[in-house]
Amino acid sequence: MSHDTVGWVPQFLLALPFLLALIGYLLFVMVSNRRHKAWPFYRTASWIFGVSFAVLSVAGPLAHQAHMNFTAHMLGHLFLGMLSPLLMVLAAPMTLVLRTLRVSAARRLSRLLRSWPASILTHPITASFLNIGGLWLLYTTDLYSLMHDNLLLHLAVHGHVFLAGYLFTIAMIYIDPVPHRISFLYRAIVLILALAGHGILSKYIYAHPPNGVPLGQAETGGLLMYYGGDAIDVIIIFILCLQWFRVARPRTGVLASW
Repeated sequence: MSHDTVGWVPQFLLALPFLLALIGYLLFVMVSNRRHKAWPFYRTASWIFGVSFAVLSVAGPLAHQAHMNFTAHMLGHLFLGMLSPLLMVLAAPMTLVLRTLRVSAARRLSRLLRSWPASILTHPITASFLNIGGLWLLYTTDLYSLMHDNLLLHLAVHGHVFLAGYLFTIAMIYIDPVPHRISFLYRAIVLILALAGHGILSKYIYAHPPNGVPLGQAETGGLLMYYGGDAIDVIIIFILCLQWFRVARPRTGVLASW
């Protein structure tokens, strides 16, 4: 294993974007609160926790242990690719940015969000392919072992895991404004298929460890991926169904908060 992928440099490079995102979000909250009503605290808290779980997965003891223990790696995967994206999506960052920017800048950003590349990337099928397909590629090929010996590949894989998880989440549940809306039924079907792909992969890992991973660690990691992933997926399913119900039968209070 190359020391280039276990030292402080890769951890710093991976953690830095999240720390900058945290600072940027808090600055936008401060500016927005001066012009509009107070930004919901639970949104800010969700962003803070999301960034915290992402940083925890790429820097510190868990990140260091993940290089030597597949179970620790899988826990980091759940934090970076599932829990952190979900929490950060619930923080509605695009809504915050749009309401804080000046009108001209907000319109330019809106045009970008309505562009065809954005519509392709946020389509449920594309997002599912990038997310679940990327995991299959990582754990069923030599990519998992190679990422521990190459710094650029190490950074690229971790960046992809987070971004693919974030795209997948915003493709399934609409928290921020979505110019290209897909029906609830369509998203629900794709979500079920994606979760099936994730579950099958976890069982495959349990029986067929990635190269260099001991069988015992693969079994524990596969179980963690299966049940830990299900726990986070239940939240996504709940929010999707809640939004669907709210559209079908509008309500006030909790149902309107999403």
